[in-house]
Amino acid sequence: MDFPIIDLVDDELSSQWLLKYLHPDGLKCPHCGQGVAQAREFRQTKTSQLTVYRCTCCQGIFNLYSQTVFEGRYFRPAQAVLLLRGVTKGDPSAEIAREIEVSRQTVLAVRREIQANAERHQPHTALTDLQTETDEMFQNAGEKR
Repeated sequence: MDFPIIDLVDDELSSQWLLKYLHPDGLKCPHCGQGVAQAREFRQTKTSQLTVYRCTCCQGIFNLYSQTVFEGRYFRPAQAVLLLRGVTKGDPSAEIAREIEVSRQTVLAVRREIQANAERHQPHTALTDLQTETDEMFQNAGEKR
């Protein structure tokens, strides 16, 4: 059974959460690096209800999703947060899509982009420890009895 959680999540609080984690140094113009203080509100997007800013320095436009996996997509902030939550929990794409009311292909495309970003940021150096611990959860994986 799917639970329609999207109606219970606040877009304003989701926007604040996304700003904190997607732009830890603050929202800036991707073209010249000026902050929101040097920009003016340009418009609101129809579907996602995001504020679009126009930089007073370079006249570039940007919003909360600029330079993220959500750039160019029309997710409401609550949908973006729930999608991130579902992907990090390992929920199936079809289940996430039904919960946040978007297509499964859209969720799958964003999931793949998130996973590619995570893989790209993995360290390529070996662990410094001489010993490594593992748990025994998959000790008998695939074994027939």
